[in-house]
Amino acid sequence: MKISYKPFELNLRHPFTIAKFSRTSTPIMLMEISHEGFTGYGEASMVPYMGENIDTATAFMKKVDLSWLKTPFNFDELVEYLDSIAPGNPNIKAAIDIALHDLRGKIEQKACYKYFGSDPDKMPPTSYTLGIDTPEVLLQKIREGEDCHIIKVKLGRDNDKELINTIRSVTDKPLYVDANQGWNDKQEGLDMVFWLHEQGVVLIEQPMAKDDVDSNAWITERSPIAIVGDESVQRYADVEKAKGVYHGINMKLMKSAGMHEGYRMIMKAKELGLKTLIGCMSETSCGTLAAAALAPLCDWADLDGPFLTSNNPYRDPEFRDGKWVLSETPGLGLIKP
Repeated sequence: MKISYKPFELNLRHPFTIAKFSRTSTPIMLMEISHEGFTGYGEASMVPYMGENIDTATAFMKKVDLSWLKTPFNFDELVEYLDSIAPGNPNIKAAIDIALHDLRGKIEQKACYKYFGSDPDKMPPTSYTLGIDTPEVLLQKIREGEDCHIIKVKLGRDNDKELINTIRSVTDKPLYVDANQGWNDKQEGLDMVFWLHEQGVVLIEQPMAKDDVDSNAWITERSPIAIVGDESVQRYADVEKAKGVYHGINMKLMKSAGMHEGYRMIMKAKELGLKTLIGCMSETSCGTLAAAALAPLCDWADLDGPFLTSNNPYRDPEFRDGKWVLSETPGLGLIKP
């Protein structure tokens, strides 16, 4: 089994600003794993708050030896092995997991989504994310995202209402809101929740700091709309902790260390009566297709990586009526230009 990887800087169409930072690009590690004449593709998207970068990913990969891994791949063993190398590092672990799922599908001539029992007809519409920006740029972004039927907006600063009012001046599309831990007072946060409810907001991600469990639970108990844990829900062990604190979780492959654990998180959330939003970082078509394979199992989707970036190294997946279209092609269905 041959592994190769290389760094790639994924450029954003616009500077991307959230409550706590802004960036113009995202470091990516592109992964290829070859076996039996087939090659699987994966990626690690390393946004700043996750703490990974090209150096940490490279150091981790130097410790990886998959010579013991045989087909059909045992992903439980893989997760255990990768976690034994070093704790954390979910981004680069996800790259390995995604590449091996793609490889498995190609070897077995099976589309990846079929391994998880996903029904393409149940694909949820994906939202188009607007970072914090000036009214003029927000309006431009809304035009660029017209093919999406849902808008997601980043909040968490002192001009939150202005941003929502700007959006509502030109569209009545349903809204998802991500506060990115930007709210500090729970009563003010709850007041904002009720105001956002009046503006057609469907869900709010991570209103308070991830370690402020009591305040998040207090808002959730009183909220008329879904409150979703994001930064507070990273891997499988965090799902059970979310019950009673949030109405749902945001599962991202770059947090869950890949598709295998991501699937387990979705199933655990269902068992606990929690809803699931499947989200993304700044990702290429590779990460998007990996998440799309699981998206029909979720209540909501925010998989807009290819729309927000300008140098996607792969062809954009098929997108129709506001939704990604799952391909019957073996593996992820990823296509190079």
